Amino acid sequence: MTTSNPGDMSGRASDLAEPSADTHTSKGTLTFLPLLALVVGSMIGGGIFNLSRDVAETTAPGPAMIGWGITAVGMCCLALCFQNLANRRPDLDAGVYAYARALFGRLVGFLSAWGYWFSAWVGNIAYFVLLFGTLSLWFKGFGSGTTWPAIIAASVLLWGLHTLVIKGVRQAAIVNTISTIAKLIPIILFIIILIFAFNFDIFTSDFWGTESGLGSVFDQTRGMMLVTVWVFIGIEGASIYSARAKNRRDVGKATVVGFLLVLVLLMMVNLLSHGVLRQAEIAGQAEPAMAGILESVIGHAGTVIVSVGLVISLFGALLAWLLIPVEIMQVAGEDGTMPKIFGRLNKNGSPYAALWLTNICMQITLILTGFMGEGVYNTMISLASSLILVPYLLSALYAAYLASTGKTYEKNSSARGRELALGVVASIYGVWLLYGAGLNYLLVATLLYAPGLIIHAWARKERGEKVFHGPVELALAAAMCVGAVLALVLWLNGTIAI
Repeated sequence: MTTSNPGDMSGRASDLAEPSADTHTSKGTLTFLPLLALVVGSMIGGGIFNLSRDVAETTAPGPAMIGWGITAVGMCCLALCFQNLANRRPDLDAGVYAYARALFGRLVGFLSAWGYWFSAWVGNIAYFVLLFGTLSLWFKGFGSGTTWPAIIAASVLLWGLHTLVIKGVRQAAIVNTISTIAKLIPIILFIIILIFAFNFDIFTSDFWGTESGLGSVFDQTRGMMLVTVWVFIGIEGASIYSARAKNRRDVGKATVVGFLLVLVLLMMVNLLSHGVLRQAEIAGQAEPAMAGILESVIGHAGTVIVSVGLVISLFGALLAWLLIPVEIMQVAGEDGTMPKIFGRLNKNGSPYAALWLTNICMQITLILTGFMGEGVYNTMISLASSLILVPYLLSALYAAYLASTGKTYEKNSSARGRELALGVVASIYGVWLLYGAGLNYLLVATLLYAPGLIIHAWARKERGEKVFHGPVELALAAAMCVGAVLALVLWLNGTIAI
């Protein structure tokens, strides 16, 4: 566990005195399988069930294949960065924000933790909406997932999961492992059926989207970037639980194996769909799109199979994602990045204060969805994707920094060149994702990041430290506030939408 250095006026934690990669031993209990389930369970939620439609709205099969190529390289490099960082800095718990803090200091580390926490629970709202929208197949009162019966039912589920987690993280992780295995069955069945139903003529018709007026190949490829970010959110799931891992090297292995498994599933679900329905037909599917696609092949049974699978998948994903933002807040509260109240554990080892804060925020937002109408799901996934881009980019930059300086490479310097290349490619990919998100969502992200400065000030004052260390941090905070004000003004006058 890292601690701040009172004499470090730059605000950077003392963790830049890099320890050797083998100096940290873990006392956790999570083995490789539950860590792998956290990665897979975090990534496979509702996104894969709507993936084909979400991609088809902006992208034809040809540009989609290019986009998947870029995504595969970029996300693979990011996954390998998380693996390398887990091995080289095993002392940094919940690495996705700790890496930012180690490189850029406490303020940037805080903003990374805050953005990640916000992204995680906002994404959960999308899961709740999709879950109860799917259950409307049997319970008509749930409608699109934003009716009041759906919101009441979602609230009951939220606090039921809250009760499970409050009894201990290890028990919740076991339940997540079981649900992860269960959710893979209908997805694999979908893929097998579509392989046999695949029609190459349908797949190649309007291959580049020229007849559909989707725009240039570049614009189409860029258009699917936020979609691919959404379905890969969770790639860092094992890293978040590094403090609870029995063997820290399992964190890196779970990240890479989980990524490769999910990548194959995502690409097959998306591209095989274009072999049974044309792009416009896929884009016109209702949520969950996978149900309509499978129904076009085997009839109503397809809707039933996918809907049952989606319910199982979303339950498991909700459990995983209820754990992840809470774990981030707890570790950050323990090491001083957040106020220390959020670092406290109950007798079961559950971070109760962080859990209560997260779930109260989710409950309030669930109620607000009742007034937001249609489009809540897409709004929430876009916000969640935009907010998480910065923590991903900062993690990649830290991996590149370690390799470029040679810190932690004293015993195997031969790996520096390869790992530097991985860090650089992952960083370029992170910048590309920010570009792909567009200015609108980045401005909205500052609107959500800026209020966190109050919590940052609370944490710093609590420890008797300066709120901002030097002009760089002050300038960053000022820029965040200006961006938030600008976003608010543009939102109120209708220039941008949230």
